[in-house]
Amino acid sequence: MEKVKVTLVRSKIGSTKRQIGTLTALGLNKTNSSAVHEVTPQIQGMINKVGHLLKTEEVK
Repeated sequence: MEKVKVTLVRSKIGSTKRQIGTLTALGLNKTNSSAVHEVTPQIQGMINKVGHLLKTEEVK
């Protein structure tokens, strides 16, 4: 399966509780923290919801 690396590049300050929960579920707690996930419909949906705070890149 494909994997994607997500990095939190913008602060969570000012985000809604729902967006902060999504970031926590992705494993992103501090700015510039990264996590690698397999691409599933659930993970893709989470990335789409908070995409304005993230940088994503494919991992081979």
